[in-house]
Amino acid sequence: MAPERPELVTTVSILTRRLKEGKTYDDFRRAWFHTTGFGLDGREAEGSSNRMYSMINIFDPREVTVIGFSTTTFDQLKDALDIDVKVRGGNPLDDVIEPEIGRKFCALIAEDDFSAAGDIPYKPAGVRGKETDMTVFNRNLEAVAGLYAAAAKKRDAVNEARKMK
Repeated sequence: MAPERPELVTTVSILTRRLKEGKTYDDFRRAWFHTTGFGLDGREAEGSSNRMYSMINIFDPREVTVIGFSTTTFDQLKDALDIDVKVRGGNPLDDVIEPEIGRKFCALIAEDDFSAAGDIPYKPAGVRGKETDMTVFNRNLEAVAGLYAAAAKKRDAVNEARKMK
């Protein structure tokens, strides 16, 4: 009998920041870049990973959006969020970006490929070739929300402590 595989969840983070006047994307990248990884590469045969895509708004080049895709177990997600709080707390972006940050954290419910030409038949929501079970998804959504809320509380405490210095 094959060993039970840990449950994976894919989360998507969408962070929007605005560069301060006179700052460049390179300034942002140097301050933002994670020189400590999240420790996911190769940890799970199922494909745990963390990929981030940085974009510049074509109508407002001072707006930088970073979209991160993480596929993890719940324990890996908690560990990765702890690493992010530590890295960001030790490498604040205050000198490079405006104080307002747009933050959206989501759980992936479906992935669809509309690349083909012609008609594409409807299919139910699914991820990695497996149909999404809405009962499991909703349970996982609550668990993920709790992990992100705990990380936000830690992040806010680190930021507040830094401001008091």
